[in-house]
Amino acid sequence: MELRQLEAFAAVMSTGSVTGAARLLARSQPAVSRLVQELEAEIGYALFTRHGPRVTPSEQGFLLYEDVERALGGLQQIHLRAAEIARGNAQPLVLAATSALAVGLLPQALQRLEAQAGAAPIQLRSASPEQVVHAVLSGAVQLGASSLPLEHRGLDVHWIGEMPCVAVLPHDDPLAAHAVVPLAALAQRRLITMSNPFRLRRRLDATLARAGHPPTQQSALIETNSSVNAQALARAGLGVAVLEPLTARGAPLEGLAVRPLDTDIPFIFGVVTPQARPVTPPVRALIDALLEAASALPHFVRHDPSAHAALLQSVYGDAARPSGDDTSL
Repeated sequence: MELRQLEAFAAVMSTGSVTGAARLLARSQPAVSRLVQELEAEIGYALFTRHGPRVTPSEQGFLLYEDVERALGGLQQIHLRAAEIARGNAQPLVLAATSALAVGLLPQALQRLEAQAGAAPIQLRSASPEQVVHAVLSGAVQLGASSLPLEHRGLDVHWIGEMPCVAVLPHDDPLAAHAVVPLAALAQRRLITMSNPFRLRRRLDATLARAGHPPTQQSALIETNSSVNAQALARAGLGVAVLEPLTARGAPLEGLAVRPLDTDIPFIFGVVTPQARPVTPPVRALIDALLEAASALPHFVRHDPSAHAALLQSVYGDAARPSGDDTSL
């Protein structure tokens, strides 16, 4: 499996045609076709179905592309870093965070950091909580910020924060007239919430169930994987979004009202680094800047990393109870 083959495959996936990939790579169309065919022959299955000059990715092609895109991105970073070393540039801060933390906390922390130490190269990627954890464990990033759980072996949890969730709704919605939105009022409303059933969504469902409004009674629920999406859906009048508070503060949308709920639905998050890698002074400074930025937010509560298991127990109940050594920090 050669790099040129992977580049040809990725280019066809990105452009949607062999002709477009050939232009992108500055190669001839027959050369790109040959490289893709050689890759298919080596791996033993078709990456595309052909319809004359048009191609459609196969299911296997989509699956492979995720890994190829990551690998090519990593190689690009190596090229960039090699050039930076040749120029004598400082090593960039490479970070991964969930969208809420990337939008609602990291910009403020990086602003504090640059005010203290000056501008530095930064690479910030937004990803799902599971992808953030994987990036930290694999050493692909120096620091991750994500919602709990963060109990995987190989992670150093530096601090844990908690903030109450909020209701986000159009400013002319009748509920926006309330200083605090009653949870009971949401039972009759269409809700917009996160699709991941094991994190914030689980806490919302459990809270509604305890209040006598199980989620199964919610009609036409809207689920999404992004708080920014949820805000846009709420602004369009499609429902009331119940979200973590960071996105609404970091990326507020005009026309929306943000209100606290009368029932606490905790959003719990933490900052982690790879256990096997020493924490450099710039990373340590960012860890502290993140805590300072979070501490300045209303209703922020800091927890010691040792409280991780207890917090999981409070959020998930019996399902969070450790089994053997598998949940060691």
